[in-house]
Amino acid sequence: MINIFEVNETNQMVEQENLDVRTITMGISLLDCMGTDLNEVCEKIYNKIITKAEKLVETGEEISHEIGVPIVNKRISVTPIGLVGSACCKTTDDYVMIAKTLDKAAKKVGVNFLGGYSALVSKGMTPSEELLIRSIPKALAETDIVCSSVNVGSTKTGINMDAVRLMGEIVKETAELTKENDSIGCAKLVIFCNSVDDNPFMAGAYHGVTEADCIINVGVSGPGVVRHALTKVRGESFEVLCETIKKTAFKITRAGQYVAQEASKRLNVPFGIIDLSLAPTPAIGDSVSDILEEIGLESTGAPGTTAALALLNDQVKKGGVMAGSYIGGLSGAFIPVSEDQGMINAVERGSLTIEKLEAMTCVCSVGLDMIAIPGDVKATTISGIIADEAAIGMINQKTTAVRVIPVIGKGVGEKVEFGGLLGYAPIMPVNNYSCDAFVNRTGRIPAPIHSFKN
Repeated sequence: MINIFEVNETNQMVEQENLDVRTITMGISLLDCMGTDLNEVCEKIYNKIITKAEKLVETGEEISHEIGVPIVNKRISVTPIGLVGSACCKTTDDYVMIAKTLDKAAKKVGVNFLGGYSALVSKGMTPSEELLIRSIPKALAETDIVCSSVNVGSTKTGINMDAVRLMGEIVKETAELTKENDSIGCAKLVIFCNSVDDNPFMAGAYHGVTEADCIINVGVSGPGVVRHALTKVRGESFEVLCETIKKTAFKITRAGQYVAQEASKRLNVPFGIIDLSLAPTPAIGDSVSDILEEIGLESTGAPGTTAALALLNDQVKKGGVMAGSYIGGLSGAFIPVSEDQGMINAVERGSLTIEKLEAMTCVCSVGLDMIAIPGDVKATTISGIIADEAAIGMINQKTTAVRVIPVIGKGVGEKVEFGGLLGYAPIMPVNNYSCDAFVNRTGRIPAPIHSFKN
């Protein structure tokens, strides 16, 4: 039974500590929409999405109103379009037509974002998948809420360096095609190693082929709640610190579990997973960086930052996993720069660099996320950054990703405003020593020796 103390505690989390359910994401399989006729495929995709997700937004708002916990986003993820369009798409424009269909359907049902304009090419690219990848810049420039992702490596397969090299070029081209809006297209594009089938967070969400026809995944969040709890144990031992994080993560995840169960029941769609990642927002007091500083750092980026983040990530998982029946997605702590006011502050005061962020990605949920860089950075340099992150993921058997925004026409020291949950960011310097000869080698980096577990 829920007692009055727990009700009051949850109300305080919502009103004062920025507790929210970050997203309800409906995963929809489009495998049954495949065919050889492009117009027919687009019609099937549109009809299936608007049928399955017809009441998604309405249901999310009903649940939020009833329980008093904000549900910030309602989203859709679909089967990677590199698979869905394989038989009917013969040109990049064919794929762009599917992207526009997805955008139209997503707007019809009223969701915030749709993910799954994706290709999984960790070991090699089919001609169709390469077509989709080359269509990404135009697709993101000509749609509003479609998100794209490409998986270029995994612990089992190694790193597809041909895809890594191509993605550096694609990021630059996307930046150019959306330069009138501060290259915002790149904010909707993420490059993964070890991507997962059930991630509810954008821009990397897609509906894996191992999933059911339609599912509900929920992403919870609450950095402000964790930080508030830690203010009460300043100076205490690591044991007390860890116990506090675990207990708080348990409470946050229970709210998400309830939302997931209710959404599943009301929409008559199976419950997939809860992703218990601490996902920040630009709001003051809703920052992962602030948690790290509450743990004891003068500024995020100081010596000890990676250890503090590792502790946080692990305790969030240990506490949250007991509170939900199915935990999945990425689950841990996100460290996006533009979406976290504390991270922005650390960059501006000079304590946080891209190199330190890269070290932190060894122990966080995902990787180099929402980082604005100078618009004149070379494509090969971006590919080198992608390769470094993919190597961290491959060796450490974890998900890593890169979402960088080379802002055309702007340089180090300037700021870029994306708005909403995407926030704003100072443009960070990048090491400009050349990696051209490395990136321009063909083929793939082999899987590590510890990948052989059969």
